[in-house]
Amino acid sequence: MRGILAVLLCLLVGVPDCYAQRGRIVDAVSGTGVDSATVTLDSRVVQADPDGYFALNGAAGPVLARAPGYRASSLTAAEVAQGVGTLKLTPFRPKALYLSMYGIGSQVLRGAALKLIHDANLNALVIDVKGDRGFIAYPTNIALAHAAGAQQVITIPDLPALLRSLHEAGLYAIARIVTFKDDPLATSRPDLAVKLQNGALFRDREGLGWTDPSAQEVADYNIAVAVEAARAGFDEIQFDYLRFPDAPKGIAFSRLTTQASRLDAIAGFLSQARDRLVPFNVYVSADIFGYACWNLNDTGIGQRLEEMMPLVDYLSPMLYPSGFQFGIPGYPDPMAHPYEIVRLSLERARARLGVSPIRFRPWLQAFKDYAFDHRTFDAGEVTAQIRAATDFGSDGWMLWNPRNTYGDTGLAQADERPSEASLACF
Repeated sequence: MRGILAVLLCLLVGVPDCYAQRGRIVDAVSGTGVDSATVTLDSRVVQADPDGYFALNGAAGPVLARAPGYRASSLTAAEVAQGVGTLKLTPFRPKALYLSMYGIGSQVLRGAALKLIHDANLNALVIDVKGDRGFIAYPTNIALAHAAGAQQVITIPDLPALLRSLHEAGLYAIARIVTFKDDPLATSRPDLAVKLQNGALFRDREGLGWTDPSAQEVADYNIAVAVEAARAGFDEIQFDYLRFPDAPKGIAFSRLTTQASRLDAIAGFLSQARDRLVPFNVYVSADIFGYACWNLNDTGIGQRLEEMMPLVDYLSPMLYPSGFQFGIPGYPDPMAHPYEIVRLSLERARARLGVSPIRFRPWLQAFKDYAFDHRTFDAGEVTAQIRAATDFGSDGWMLWNPRNTYGDTGLAQADERPSEASLACF
């Protein structure tokens, strides 16, 4: 209804070519309108109304659309010219494994992951394009990456070819970009780095440097990586380490840091990234600490749900029981309650924000505990976490194992799988 009213208003005020493209975004299964889908034409963006109708001024197509819980889709310029006004979005919930930049470059690790995806009927893969040590995994055209030494290790020689291979297999591809933790850039450009009070470079527990989240050149650099990943064909751009370092007092930034300034830096980055990624119709997500679901402040790192959610399609809390060293209310022993850790954390976040559960896609633990009893997370623990995310209604889930070895995760067999041929190693 809002879309129709907008068209009538434009006609009344006599705006030339006002809302030239009109149509409706519908669910491909039910045929009902998709509420508040994001529609893009010529880098112009509107939100469809609750019934899926939109009106958008611009040249003749293509019209791009996406909405949380669906695969993105588009109408070609030819279809728009022919008067095709209905765009169908297919419901989709990612069930993903993670591969580091080294994992995707290893025939053994990549092959094992693709086999598990086939055997367990999974449908998505998270891949490092800029990894934990700051290296960019593919040949980049970004001058600063070369100057900083971020191209020392290339594990994806042909990024578009990799994406074609994954899409031919029916997989949803998520580009993980480690953002402000960036040792090559911090080391080569101390003016962009987090420092100690004495002026020396700050290094975290792993001995790695961090870049200043308030520095515009740092933001531009990481957004440039995101744009290259989107242009190559990723379905989603996921920003990790999108935060200030969780370090004690005694570190210095380019400006005085308060909770307000930290929140402003993180929100400012996401806002810029979202705007730059508009032409590519990709989803944007952000990884957050698990305790961010519970803490009403910014946890000292610039992450607060209320500022971040409006700027992304999905928030991905890292709900690893091993990371909840203080437990959660009513459950002081996270190891004994992996279901409750995941389910109650998501419920708390949703209650605070009042949004649909599909705006969340959690990271789940598939690695050995490091904080409590050092148990191996296998079928029982992994299945409990998946069940919690499913019962909550999240937009799927992602399994994290830093070694990229998933073993007996207890993932159920299913009848419908991608073909063996389509999952052949590229």
